[in-house]
Amino acid sequence: MGNTDAGYRCNSLSCRGSGRTSLLGMSTASSPTDAPEATAESDAPQKQNVRAERVLSGVQPTGSLHLGNYLGAIRQWVDFQNNEQKDDEGNVIPVEKFFCVVDLHAITMPHDPKELRESTLSSAALYIAAGIDPAKSNIFVQSHVPAHSELTWLLNCITPLNWLERMIQFKEKAKKQGESVGVGLLTYPCLMAADIILYQATKVPVGEDQRQHLELTRDIVRRFNDMFCKGNPYKKRCREAGIPSRPVFIEPDAIIMKEGARVMSLTDGTNKMSKSDANDASRINVLDPPQTIRDKIKRCKTDSLEGIEWDNPERPEATNLLNIYLAVQPGRTKEDILEEVSEMSWGQFKPLLAEAVVNHLQPIQERYYEVRNDEEKLNRILKDGADAANAVAQQTLFASKIAMGFVTPTK
Repeated sequence: MGNTDAGYRCNSLSCRGSGRTSLLGMSTASSPTDAPEATAESDAPQKQNVRAERVLSGVQPTGSLHLGNYLGAIRQWVDFQNNEQKDDEGNVIPVEKFFCVVDLHAITMPHDPKELRESTLSSAALYIAAGIDPAKSNIFVQSHVPAHSELTWLLNCITPLNWLERMIQFKEKAKKQGESVGVGLLTYPCLMAADIILYQATKVPVGEDQRQHLELTRDIVRRFNDMFCKGNPYKKRCREAGIPSRPVFIEPDAIIMKEGARVMSLTDGTNKMSKSDANDASRINVLDPPQTIRDKIKRCKTDSLEGIEWDNPERPEATNLLNIYLAVQPGRTKEDILEEVSEMSWGQFKPLLAEAVVNHLQPIQERYYEVRNDEEKLNRILKDGADAANAVAQQTLFASKIAMGFVTPTK
């Protein structure tokens, strides 16, 4: 997560022998339950215990969510939410699903408080409008779960400064801001690490631009466990607290997503569509009115070559626009679309693309305004989601405090 625009789905279900697997978004973990013991009275084989899984992913609320956020992340969350996950023996795997608006990451750069509030609620409403069902998934705001920021402080205190200073994204963004750069921009990889390890991630799907931050998370996990989770004194503290004496954090592995998962800019097919681009014409926002969408696509960058083709490295804009056309028409194939449009001019194709995008987003926009206009209900949904996330995150935070030697409140 962090300063990435979105989380992505992972299709791998293999992992360590702990029973934890990777399913989606930023992080996943298992929540094991006790299997019944075999008895002497019955020699019948016991059904293998199916461990519950946990998944969490999120998007920053800076600016308007765009088509890339929706297609690259949120729609995949919906697919995952609505499809049962099964183990190798065909048993349904129970899954706890958490989708958050990562507002703490949004303030690492200068922001407008009014815009942050509206963008946060708008993002949550769009999750629901796009198909995230509060009856099936927990939707919450990152800052509503204090463990995210509290664990970040603990990690800040044990992370060497030079580890953070070598982060490429910090160097690039700090160069743009000069002396006004905030400390949060330097330390936000610790927040990203906290996001991941609070939910006991083993495998984390990330974009290539976040590989370095995931490696930092692995370094932090190893450092913390080496410093605080070894020896008899640690076991004694755990015993007194009534928790297991295994290492507090799990070292996550990265699953690097392919570039093909990205929706690219309308003004430069070699760069991904981004909320941070100053040029609004570079992206299609999910809430753009139909005429705005038509105008942006009419004016988007193309080339002067005849015909329209996929996957020609010399024609990145053609590939991007075809990818969008395919993505907003579920059920169609590349072959089907090429048969329709390969001989067209851009003047013929662009209106088709615009109408396909408009038609796909229209029901989402209608549902969004229905949800956003009932702020009381939206806030109840966010509170319920935060309560569920807090129950999970507080367990990890408590274990980390015990490991570090804090005096915890008595019950």
